[in-house]
Amino acid sequence: MTKYINDNSNFGADGPFFRVIREGLNGLAKGEDYFDLLADDVIFEYVISVPGYPRHLQGRQSIIDLYAGYDEYMTVHSADNLRVYRDSEASVVVLEYEVHGESVQTGRPYNNRFVSIITVQDTKVVHWRDYLDPIAVFEATGWPDTLT
Repeated sequence: MTKYINDNSNFGADGPFFRVIREGLNGLAKGEDYFDLLADDVIFEYVISVPGYPRHLQGRQSIIDLYAGYDEYMTVHSADNLRVYRDSEASVVVLEYEVHGESVQTGRPYNNRFVSIITVQDTKVVHWRDYLDPIAVFEATGWPDTLT
């Protein structure tokens, strides 16, 4: 168990999602697991997401609560194709990456691409703006029922 979560979780120290994020933020942000990378008062914006998902959250605990059941929803087997763009003067990092896994509920494959714009101060993430492909989520979860 790392600071906030089981090591084998999607967000834990041994999870593929955390590994790709840690690689992208190497030398800027530090933490034992994904949630430990975040400042206490971090701000998250989900710009392109899925219906019902929050658009804006503030605070590490809010992010932990949001993802608390994620391992029962989606299993991430790997994360790859990382591209990193840095503006060291502004402490901003843009990460492009892909995650691959499957929906726990349907068993359908899950392959999604993300763009995350991250601001780091004092080795902690203070702002995270996320863009993802909602169609990839729909295809994996079978939502709405008309998608095949």
